[in-house]
Amino acid sequence: MSGDERQLREQHAEAGGHDGQTRAAVVSLLVDEGPMTAGDIAERLGISPAGVRRHLEILSADGDIEVAPSGFSRAGPGKGTRGRPAKWFQLTPAGRGKLRHAYDDLAGAVLRKLRDVAGQQAVDEFAHERISDLVSGVEPARESGSVIATVQQIADALTAGGYSADTREVGAGVQICQHHCPVAHVASEFPELCEAETAMFTELLGTHVQRLATIANGDCVCTTHVPVHLTTPEAAQPAASDTPDGKVLR
Repeated sequence: MSGDERQLREQHAEAGGHDGQTRAAVVSLLVDEGPMTAGDIAERLGISPAGVRRHLEILSADGDIEVAPSGFSRAGPGKGTRGRPAKWFQLTPAGRGKLRHAYDDLAGAVLRKLRDVAGQQAVDEFAHERISDLVSGVEPARESGSVIATVQQIADALTAGGYSADTREVGAGVQICQHHCPVAHVASEFPELCEAETAMFTELLGTHVQRLATIANGDCVCTTHVPVHLTTPEAAQPAASDTPDGKVLR
């Protein structure tokens, strides 16, 4: 092999390695931020939109990413910008599965041992204590006076814990969307972790919440629906009552 041929191969190998690093950076962004547009990714990584689209095409062909459902927007359904809607890209379950780390196996083994030695109750208590610690700074809705405010606090606490969470207004409620789950592989074997989260959300919000999807079950996003009961000014008025002197109070 001539010196020129060797140099050319080295340049190709270096380019391939750089491309791999860029695609890893794209995946890392989608893990941390949730669905993003090609333009957002390009801006965050400091590369051209054309370059980002090339990497997105490769990741899509490999089955690692997909286009988010039609109408998706950070602002919620129907609240995007005018004109042609942008495509939002998100990780697929297969792409997320490639992020598995050795500590997932260790955590799973520890929980299995805990259940064998101390029983199912010990696992339930561990799951409850874990989510309690994660949201320890969240103000319950009965104290904040606002379900929406507490929902946002929950999302902020989850994000700080590595869950990349945000909220979306949907109909007469709001959804907590967790775009990443650092314990997804463990939770697939121990759904107690997800169940403890749902129970804690219900306790903090003072209303029954519904878990619509979980990454542990193969969905792309953990979605929890929180009903928000809106009252009209008239409904908020106390009912009329008669006083001893015959006057009517409202």
